[in-house]
Formats: sequence, structure tokens, C-alpha cells
Amino acid sequence: MSVEEQSQIEREDLEDFRFKAEDVKRVPPWTKQITARGCIASLLIGIIYSIIVMKLNLTTGLVPNLNVSAALLAFVFIQTWTKLLHSAGIVSTPFTRQENTVIQTCAVASYSIAVGGGFGSYLLGLNKKTYEQAGIDTEGNSPGSFKEPGIGWMTLFLFVVSFVGLLALVPLRKIMVIDYKLTYPSGTATAVLINGFHNSKGDKVAKDQVHGFMKFFAISFLWAFFQWLYSGGEQCGFSYFPTFGLQAWRQSFYFDFSMTYIGAGMICSYGVNLSLLFGAVLSWGIMWPLISQQKGYWFPGNLPESSMKSLNGYKVFISIALILGDGLYNFVKILAFMSHGIYGKLKNRNPRTVSYDKNQPLDDLQRNDFFVRDRIPLWVASIGYSCFSIISILVIPRMFPELKWYYILVAYILAPSLSFCNAYGAGLTDMNMAYNYGKVSLFVLAAAGKESGVIAGLVGCGLIKSIVSISSDLMHDFKTGHLTFTSPRSMLISQAVGTATGCVVAPLTFFLFYKAFDIGNPDGEYKAPYALIYRNMAILGVEGFSALPQYCLQLCYAFFAFAMAANFLRDVCPKKIGKWLPLPMAMAVPLLVGACFAIDMCVGSLIVFVWHKFDGTKAGLMVPAVASGLICGDGLWILPSSVLALAKINPPMCMSFFPIQSA
Repeated sequence: MSVEEQSQIEREDLEDFRFKAEDVKRVPPWTKQITARGCIASLLIGIIYSIIVMKLNLTTGLVPNLNVSAALLAFVFIQTWTKLLHSAGIVSTPFTRQENTVIQTCAVASYSIAVGGGFGSYLLGLNKKTYEQAGIDTEGNSPGSFKEPGIGWMTLFLFVVSFVGLLALVPLRKIMVIDYKLTYPSGTATAVLINGFHNSKGDKVAKDQVHGFMKFFAISFLWAFFQWLYSGGEQCGFSYFPTFGLQAWRQSFYFDFSMTYIGAGMICSYGVNLSLLFGAVLSWGIMWPLISQQKGYWFPGNLPESSMKSLNGYKVFISIALILGDGLYNFVKILAFMSHGIYGKLKNRNPRTVSYDKNQPLDDLQRNDFFVRDRIPLWVASIGYSCFSIISILVIPRMFPELKWYYILVAYILAPSLSFCNAYGAGLTDMNMAYNYGKVSLFVLAAAGKESGVIAGLVGCGLIKSIVSISSDLMHDFKTGHLTFTSPRSMLISQAVGTATGCVVAPLTFFLFYKAFDIGNPDGEYKAPYALIYRNMAILGVEGFSALPQYCLQLCYAFFAFAMAANFLRDVCPKKIGKWLPLPMAMAVPLLVGACFAIDMCVGSLIVFVWHKFDGTKAGLMVPAVASGLICGDGLWILPSSVLALAKINPPMCMSFFPIQSA
């Protein structure tokens, strides 16, 4: 979608929610926008979503954008709270759109640590199991280059790297949101939803969405419990139901009845879900069976399939080739787009700032005035950034001696520029390229570190990625705040509170999974594919192409070129043709994980497609609520199931399937 189209959609959506003069006067001061009930609600939502996204991280690594869902859940929480107090005869303060925005911001900041904290990628890639899966005798995978997960060091690492990103772009918030008029589509969509909840026209819609969310939350939770009853053994239960026959099941082609991935499929676009299915068919349906037949020719026949010199090596490195090809293309594209946009702004620069443009609608002028009224002093951002940077430079080398202090210093000098590039690109396209900045630093540090390059690359990747991603997320939140008349001060504080709670909640959530389930088992449910991918990227940076099995390099070249070509054709072809071309980043996920989750997500797309055919208006309003209910219900069952697993309480039955033995 072009920038002009995004701007037009934003304008049309916001037309329905124009503020009247008396509404503007009733906007509470920033100190009243942060409430005790809001903090409690955001903490609970942050915990629930941390569990959900941690499951997604450790199974496939594919996490949909849940910002709109978090705003809906915030509304459900406070409305329920208010009704309970009202039924008890207690009068509560009105629930405003500003409070809703603050809760959503705090909750998203909290679970974003679970999404981007590296628990399924670079931090998990440090552990001994991933070290062994990459091959103890693999060149570049230095002996002893692992660090087992620990709540203490993980929490400390997250605290020292996460807060730097909060302050990197605070001085540029007015330039990004008002002067450059960047759309930040996710932030705009969240604002439109919140404004709709708190508008007289939106009362009925909000009630329908809340009812739909609660209904499908209950269905999903009860279905997850019912499935658990039949999973009392290895490869038992509905999760291993051979929908298309046992031969297809062996190649991971089956429907596993996961409400989480059906809900995620309802949120993700048709293009993403069809790309996942295409990648699954290409790899598990065609490539892996053919490469397996070359056992004894391309790779030694006595190696286990999980060895990086065996079939698993092709799976991992071809996935990396697709990811790098997609990432490099989009990185260059965003840089070119950003440079062209900045050049255009500077060329047409007007001495008057946009906030005082008389030709703007009164509503926009009021929003701009509110947005710049509660200033965040430059010295606060500068001193805060410097202090957190110094703390990181002192602490991280003590935790990881392989990453030298001067590398961290250079990273923090470059971080504001990298953060600006990423935030500008995200404002134009809604694409957060933080992982690609992290991958670049991973290769650079791994190559520079030599013997200690694997650990240095993985940790450095996390450091850069955290700064760049969090600063971009904050700009999305500032855009939401700008459109809902929420103070930047309350937004920054709520983001800081959410980040702090996330740094504590995310490691605890991770260890709930780590202790209760077999994380990183390539044959289990929690494969954590990106841990092995990131470690092998680091090995590739240290050792070069000698780490690849036979003919793997040629296949990697082909898939890297395919990723670049597919993205280029999507951009240059007419939209009606380009939309059918696969997304390489989405294709890469099932190459390692398998096809079953791609089938689940395509079922979600099918539900949305059919719903839109029968009642497009209702589907547009209810799909986010229904999808959120499915994801939350199934995700919340993880908590009791983990407790039962830790208590050694197993499901009572095993439902499994075997071929009939011929006489």
C-alpha cells in the first residue's frame, strides 16, 4: 500500500471520530491519564500476552501484530471492572480514551520484551542444546561457546539494553509524527479502534466486539483443556491428528487444531498465510524428500538427520538464505525510500512548521497543539541515554567477556542513527526492520571476534536489535497518542513502566516453558527454530562457507536470488499480480518448523474469506475480536498446563494413530 493510500485511509477512518470543542476541554492532564487500575490492567494483559507470544516464539517464531488486540483487551478489562464496581454501588471515574491508550501502550511494551528479547532466537542460541545441535565438531562453533539460560542474567541483560532504546528518538517525536506526517499504520489502526470505543457511535460496536471476544475466549480455553486430556504420551492427541493420511502426517502435513494459529491466521494477511503454505509444500512436499534420497552421496549416510552436515544443514542454511535475501532487499529499499522522503522534505521545506499550517483542519491543529504542549526536555533524553549507555558498557562485558566494551561504545554511538532509519521506514511501511539491523551486527561482530565470535555476535545482535526495535515501537505509540489526544509524557512513562515489567515477566515466562517442556527439540512441539538459525548465522560469520554441507551453498545462492527477485517483482508488478507472489520471509519459517502450523493459519484465512463473502461489514468489525479471543483462550491454557507438567500430573489418555498391520 502506498503512503498516499495509507494517509487517505487514516483520514477517512478519523473523520468519524472528530473531537468537538467541549471534548477537547475535557481531556485530562497527563498525570490523570495514568491510573492505578490502568497499571493493574496493563500488568495482567502484559502477562497474558507474554505467555501467548512466548509460545509462538518457541514453536514457530512467527508472532502477529497484537497491538489492536491489546487495545481491545484493555477496554474489556476496564469496562468489566467498572460494571462490577457499579453493581456494588461504587462510583468509579470515567474510562477515557487517554487511559485506554496508556494501558495499551504499557501492555504492548511489556509483552514486546517477550517478543523481541531473544528468548526464541539469539539468547536461546547461546544455550548448550543449541550449541550441540549446531555440531560440537563444526568449524567456527568454538568449544565451550555456550551459556545456559538463567533468570538473573537474562533479567539484568534486558534491563541494561532495553531502556536505551526508549530515549534514542524522544527528541525527534515532533519531527516524525507532525512535521513528516508519517502514518505508522499499526499505531493509526490502534487509535481508530480506541477512538471508536469512546465515541457515542461506537457503543454498540464495542459491546459486540467484547461479547465476541469473551465467547471465543471461553470456547478456545475449553477446547485446549479438552485436547490436553488426550495428549498423555509421545505424539498423542489432536495435535498429531493425521488429517490427510499417515504419509502426509510424516511430512508434517496435517491440521493440529491449534486455536492460537487459527487466530493468528485470521489476523495475518492472505499473502503471508499463502506464502507459509507455499514454503511448506516446496520444502516438506518436494525438496526434503528429494535431498533425503541423496543420503550417502551428498552427505554421509551414518549421520543423524539432526546433524548440521546432514539434511538439517540444508533446512537451516536455505532458511537463512531466504531470510537474508528478503532482509537485504527490504533494508536497501527502506533506506532508498527514506532517503528520497527526507530529500523531498528538505527540498520543499517551509519556514513555518506543519503544526502552525493554517490550511490544516482544526482537529489536526488541536491534536498537534496537545502533542507538543507536554514537552519532554531534551536534557532528560540526553542524560538518560548517556547514563544507560555507560551502564551497559560497564555491565555487558562482565556478563559476556567475549563482547568487548569498545564494540558496545560504537554500537551506542551509531544507535540513534540506526533507530531513526528504522523508525522512519516503519512510519512509511509499517515494517520493523530491527532484526535485519541485528543480523548485520551479528555478522560483523562474529567475523571480528574469531574464536569468541559466536557469543559476541549473538549478544551484539540482541543489543542493536533491542535499541532499534524499542525506539520504533515508541514512535508507533506516539502516533497513537497523537490521534487520541494522549500526552507524550504519559506515553513515555507508560512505555517505561511496561518495559520494566516486561524485563521481569518475560524471563519468568520463558522459564515456565523451559522447565515444563522440551525446548529446542527438533522433533517436539517447541522446536524454537530461530535459536539454531541465529547460532548458525554466527558460525557462518566466523568460519565462512566451509560450514555448509555439499551443494548447500549453490542452493543457498539460488534461494537468496529468489528472495531478492520475488520482492522486486512484488514491487514492480501491478498490484493484482504482485499480491500473489510469495513473501520469502514467510516462506522461510516452515522450512524448519514443518507444514502443520501453515495449514492452521490458512484455515484462519479461509474463515475470514468466507465471513467477508457472507457479511463483509460485520467481518471487518468482528474478526480482530474473534481472533483475539481464540489466541488468548488457547494461550492462557498454557499457564495451567505448565503448572500441571511441573507437578508431574500427566493427561489421563493418549490418542494416537498407526497403520493397520497387514496379515
